Amino acid sequence: MKIDRDNDILTASLEGRIDSGNSSDVENKIREAIGDSKPASVVLDASALEYISSAGLRVILRLRKDHPSLRVINVSPEVYEVFEMTGFTEMMTVEKAYRQVSIEGCEEIGRGANGTIYRIDKDNVVKVYKNADALDDIQHEREVARLALILGIPTAISYDVVRVGDSYGSVFELLNATSFSKMIANEPDKIDWCVQEYVKMLKLIHSTVVPEGKLPDMKETVVGWAKFMQDYLPEDAAKKLLAMVEAVPHNDHMIHGDYHTKNLELQDDEVLLVDMDTLAVGNPVFELASMFNAYAGFFEIDHEAIKAFQGFDLDTATEFWQKTLRAYLETDDEEVVRSVEDKARIVGYTRLIRRSIRRGGLEDPARKAEIDLWTKELIELLGKYDTLLFDVDLEEKKVKNELDIEAIEENLSTVTAFVDERLEKVGCSMKAQMQIDLAVEEIFINIAKYAYYPDKGRATVRVEVNDEPVQVKITFLDHGKPYDPLAKEDPDVTLSAADRPVGGLGVFMVKQSMDDVKYEYKDGANILTLTKSL
Repeated sequence: MKIDRDNDILTASLEGRIDSGNSSDVENKIREAIGDSKPASVVLDASALEYISSAGLRVILRLRKDHPSLRVINVSPEVYEVFEMTGFTEMMTVEKAYRQVSIEGCEEIGRGANGTIYRIDKDNVVKVYKNADALDDIQHEREVARLALILGIPTAISYDVVRVGDSYGSVFELLNATSFSKMIANEPDKIDWCVQEYVKMLKLIHSTVVPEGKLPDMKETVVGWAKFMQDYLPEDAAKKLLAMVEAVPHNDHMIHGDYHTKNLELQDDEVLLVDMDTLAVGNPVFELASMFNAYAGFFEIDHEAIKAFQGFDLDTATEFWQKTLRAYLETDDEEVVRSVEDKARIVGYTRLIRRSIRRGGLEDPARKAEIDLWTKELIELLGKYDTLLFDVDLEEKKVKNELDIEAIEENLSTVTAFVDERLEKVGCSMKAQMQIDLAVEEIFINIAKYAYYPDKGRATVRVEVNDEPVQVKITFLDHGKPYDPLAKEDPDVTLSAADRPVGGLGVFMVKQSMDDVKYEYKDGANILTLTKSL
């Protein structure tokens, strides 16, 4: 922890996590720095603080009692939620802040529908959003990226929101990462390896079941495209297109929505998926449609345009796309491959035509030529096929949902990791994930400290998922002394720092952050159940 003194202002920079394991050390370091000098103001800079538990909050409360002007600044939105939930924002100054980042002279490493990704140093990149009022977009992408990570998709999670000029950006740690586009362009002999890893990731995405309502349904979007086309296709073709899209059954498996080689990064031998704001659920044909557009559809007239987008030429793009289809479908049967590609083209052309028309393409001769070409090919394809469906075998993953572990503080990280992994089939926003982690820490540490004292014992942690509504239920069971943590009266969070007791925040935070908390003593066991709607 870094501590600076500027005249009568002492600033302590909080870092990483402050929890039951290190809160005493943090407090001691701050008090040692203060000493007998009695600074006029104490400032806690939380710009690098990732997590704070009730133990950390108690440290701040004690410091606030001794230094009434104490302020906490540069608090991330996630940590701010904890301060707000526990009433700290009402009794003291807690400030959010977004740091300013410049992209002048930075390398552009990716470009998507909603923003552009720049490398700002060797370790980090920033995605700058086109929408100047992008905080909601950023929050959405962070939540769906967190959901994807919980469900087992390797991705980079934004750890900071920043200002970039007049807009906002999300900062990700990508240490010396290289996009697949750059690898293919600079090292053509690696194309087969890239295909293998690209398809491996694609199958992982498509095998991942997403809880209902956690991601948009791509079918609804494509139905909208098909309805738009009713005014721009011959009547029979237009009706058939809409009927084919509507006949695609609902699919609760994940699709990326913008899956191309600029959105896969290789970092220290690990492949990461980025640009997550297009995540959805739906049939794989919708994914393949966007992939076809990224390697072929957009560039059927202007062959040179792909170099500016992907960094390699159309011949390379065609080779990569064809090898990807064969590997994904696990066949070299030309008829099968061509059939699946054609079905992807139907959806792909529908999207391209609508997009261009909505952007004034019919009034521009060059773009109208593209629309005419895509329309001609779409009508021909609609005459060949009666369904958009095809078969692909993808396995689902199952995990054990119960952990039996020694109830000691050192095992907290194992318990937290277990709970997070068991959320594989539950979409979790960043806010909900932090609240769950807080609750898990408070309950497990209480068991570790008090249930068997002065002896040691074991605890069982069980995670259950309900689909309707989508909920996660976490049950803690121990055979220690009977103790109902809910029996204690809640602290009065409206009191001033001077009047408020230091303890009692932990269980209160659990009750505030969970939707339901129940306790029972049954068959010689304490059973505490936390329920959280997601």
